[in-house]
Amino acid sequence: MEQPTGVDWTVIILTCQYKDSVHVFQRELEVRQKREQIPPGTLLLAVEDPETRVGSGGATLNALLVAAEHLSARAGFTVVTADVLHSARILILHMGRDFPFDDCGRAFTCLPVENLQAPVEAVVCNLDCLLDIMSHRLGPGSPPGVWVCSTDMLLSVPLNPGISWDNFRGARVIAFPGSMAYARNHGVYFTDSQGFVLDIYYRGTEAEIQRCARPDGRVPLVSGVAFFSVETAEHLLATHVSPPLDACTYMGLDSGARPVQLSLFFDILLCMARNVSREDFLVGQPPEMGQGDSDIAGYLQAARTELWRELHDQPLTMAYVPDGSYSYMTSSASEFLCSLTCPGAPRARVVHSQAEVRPAWREGQRKCLLGCLRTGGVGLQEREGIARGPVHIGPGCLVSGLDTAQCEALHGLELRDLVLQGHHVRLHGAPGRVFTVVGRLDSWERQGTRTYLNMSWSEFFQKTGIRDWDLWDPDTPPAERCLLSARLFPVLHPSRALGPQDMLWMLDPQEDGGKALRAWRACWRLSWEQLQPCLDRAATLASRRDLFFRQALCKARHVLEARQDLSLRPLIQAAVREGCPGPLLATLDQVAAGAGDPGVAARALACVADVLGCMAGGQGGLRSGPAANPGWMRPFSYLECGDLAGGVQALAQERDKWLSRPALLVRAARHYEGAGQILIRQAVMSAQHFVSTEPAELPAPGQWVVAECPARVDFSGGWSDTPPLAYELGGAVLGLAVRVDGRRPIGARARRIPEPELWLAVGPRQDKMAMKIVCWSLDDLQDYCQPHAPGALLKATFICAGIVHVGSKLSLREQLLHTFGGGFELHTWSELPHGSGLGTSSILAGAALAALQRAAGRVVGTEALIHAVLHLEQVLTTGGGWQDQVGGLMPGIKVGRSRAQLPLKVEVEEITVPEGFVQKLNDHLLLVYTGKTRLARNLLQDVLRSWYARLPAVVQNAHSLVRHTEECAEAFRQGSLPLLGQCLTSYWEQKKLMAPGCEPLAVRRMMDVLAPHVHGQSLAGAGGGGFLYLLTKEPRQKEALEAILAKTEGLGNYSIHLVEVDTQGLSLQLLGVETST
Repeated sequence: MEQPTGVDWTVIILTCQYKDSVHVFQRELEVRQKREQIPPGTLLLAVEDPETRVGSGGATLNALLVAAEHLSARAGFTVVTADVLHSARILILHMGRDFPFDDCGRAFTCLPVENLQAPVEAVVCNLDCLLDIMSHRLGPGSPPGVWVCSTDMLLSVPLNPGISWDNFRGARVIAFPGSMAYARNHGVYFTDSQGFVLDIYYRGTEAEIQRCARPDGRVPLVSGVAFFSVETAEHLLATHVSPPLDACTYMGLDSGARPVQLSLFFDILLCMARNVSREDFLVGQPPEMGQGDSDIAGYLQAARTELWRELHDQPLTMAYVPDGSYSYMTSSASEFLCSLTCPGAPRARVVHSQAEVRPAWREGQRKCLLGCLRTGGVGLQEREGIARGPVHIGPGCLVSGLDTAQCEALHGLELRDLVLQGHHVRLHGAPGRVFTVVGRLDSWERQGTRTYLNMSWSEFFQKTGIRDWDLWDPDTPPAERCLLSARLFPVLHPSRALGPQDMLWMLDPQEDGGKALRAWRACWRLSWEQLQPCLDRAATLASRRDLFFRQALCKARHVLEARQDLSLRPLIQAAVREGCPGPLLATLDQVAAGAGDPGVAARALACVADVLGCMAGGQGGLRSGPAANPGWMRPFSYLECGDLAGGVQALAQERDKWLSRPALLVRAARHYEGAGQILIRQAVMSAQHFVSTEPAELPAPGQWVVAECPARVDFSGGWSDTPPLAYELGGAVLGLAVRVDGRRPIGARARRIPEPELWLAVGPRQDKMAMKIVCWSLDDLQDYCQPHAPGALLKATFICAGIVHVGSKLSLREQLLHTFGGGFELHTWSELPHGSGLGTSSILAGAALAALQRAAGRVVGTEALIHAVLHLEQVLTTGGGWQDQVGGLMPGIKVGRSRAQLPLKVEVEEITVPEGFVQKLNDHLLLVYTGKTRLARNLLQDVLRSWYARLPAVVQNAHSLVRHTEECAEAFRQGSLPLLGQCLTSYWEQKKLMAPGCEPLAVRRMMDVLAPHVHGQSLAGAGGGGFLYLLTKEPRQKEALEAILAKTEGLGNYSIHLVEVDTQGLSLQLLGVETST
């Protein structure tokens, strides 16, 4: 069920026939509003029908009056006025009559449908499908007015049904195609070529149905959906004060008027049909009236007279939806099962269920479990727990509402062609359970086939020993002796609780001396008709909701442990909005604590953070923020030491202290994400497996080792290299090593010094150090894991290089003197601005590590250096992926890849391009500094949050990033600038999907100005600012583009730079000895 922009309803009314159920269904509407299925400002009303049998027309008039009354009161009027209808969009949903296969009626019948786009996960009922259809398919484009929709049918409507509302007035009915055979027991519209309704036939003759046929042989069925313009709705509302139509409303009945039964289609709408004469209309009777109601024909004629007077001049048109479908939900079990399980239909076989093992059902067998949890091919768990042992559900069965204990009664039975249901009831105020069994072929019609359990009554009496006087009073006429009136169903046993066995004995009576029959006769029993007013619909819906969350917990556990790419966020929203996040948090704790895979545990902790964030309800601040509160350090220490179970338990204990208000919930969520980062860090640390050094000649004290590196430009695949995507999905990034304005802008130099100290310096150029730090003791290094601390990267470099051990009992001075006979001086520089997007920090870390290791008498290979930087950035706690160091440490054009596994290993492939293409690329590649500082940290947190939530768009986009990298590599091999431009453009769209908000307005303006002159363009790295790189259509366009941008206002402090592919990568050079300063 897709969610395009829907109708902003003013009022939604749900009509129901039982007053005791009004508050139940009012809550159901409110729940759907919380789930964002209904606009937040919509007035929701559950309205009781004035009388049980006022018909769909009477229920519509009463609902319209109630809506107008509430809107009038809202507008400050003291009387009902039709003026409030002028801008209102009203939806009236009719629940209709009882349904034998769902205690809450056809509207709340569970369907085998899953709405993957819904923000909140829930069981999908027919009402939900119809709400979606009315709000997003039929309703959009219609003018203000009143939509009326029955809930007794299954509808399918295409996304764009093609209904025109130009110059519309009057009323409109929506029709769907059906066969002539189906129409014989249904209603059809007869229209002219312009769509005006000429007549409406119910169970028409062959000639009448043939007259309605369209060129394809199908006929337009009466579907239960109609629309009234404001003008027509005003005319209809005006009838509520005219006797006898006032009796259709609660106001008339409260005034003592005699009830009247009206049909929406065959009374209210029929009088607008062009070919219907006044005389024929007044003597007609709606099909809802039935044969026994002829004594009120005169009363009905008076009502029709008023309808004719008010509505006959209103035009009635039909909108036909040829690609839609309509199916009335009859009381036939066979047809109901067919609608749910028909092969080829887009429906499942198990409704509101959880199947751990595919049920062993043969094709062609129709059976359905409603409200059940299954845990095996034939074992089933329903409502309360797991059924132990085999339960055989044969073909043609509908099973609903049994708990674990009640399933015991099914053991050893072969159910076939049966409807077995457990019902929640309330008898004289006391809650209870009742069980019913009927045959699939039994008829619920009074004049239907006289069978029970698929056999004749005489055969049933002979088989069971039951007699007709057990079921009906002696004075009950033979015509009234049917399934509806038979007192078959025990509702109270004098000495024990009831169970399915109190009905199932009838299937196979045993030689027990009549014990089962006597127990059945000892019960207080009700007929199906008598049972309906006793049904506890609130308990039924509560039980259904409880079952949903029980299976949801199983689903959450399975999705996490099986590493499925399914989002749990809709389920989290459901748990929080319906007030039961506790069990979900406990389940997530269990999964995290018992996970043998750090990826599973980290995702479970991220889900806990999502639950906490959702509980905050959008209040309490941003999700991204610090996560180092002292209260959380104890749980973090467990995780750091590898005690996952202890850490999860400690996290939960601390969490309980932070649930009282939104601000605390958000901060707790941040700390859970911090805990997840610890597990990510431990997973990425596995890259140490691929870090090795070789001994080399130790440079003389004072001799500088200088490392210089190019920057990198990413052409495709970015974000797929970021942990945990790099080892859960597998990453692939194509990057270029580049010089900017002819220079290699990133570098580091290191040398040994006689003093047992560490001298650190950071600056914008090799000859200009802006910050200098001296570390005399280990205390001076303790902030190495705080990325914003002065010199943190350089301090982490010494630790990761193994030169200094911060946990050693030896002092810094002792460590340096013992191993190296002195200290070290380390400088780093970058000529690029902060947040450039060109991989500066990771490449800088690689340069620093390379220079420092060489100064310490070790050589690190480039591949080992790539993994060493991954390790360093985890120690530094900045996170990040591997594409930057691959792009800047390795020369030229290459693809880096990592597989979906641990330990995390990066492999690099050099891309061979046609001769002369590198120079051509250099002539067409430009960098534009946007003047905007990139905030990659927050972007990274947002992306990881979305990935752990497995948002469908993010998962799909992540796979596309990897796939696109291989396509981009092929474009380089072909040497095609236009293809590369397309790759860049697609890549930028993928980046924006991955990290919404990464495109500032000023950058968008700049890109729009440059678009006509480039093959493609993208912001470097994560986006959000920094450098924009372009592939120009013409060569050497720096001056031309500077002139173009100079004419554009509002771009800020930008600059354009030459860029060329670097074919050297990391270079190391030993210089002469200098005296330390």
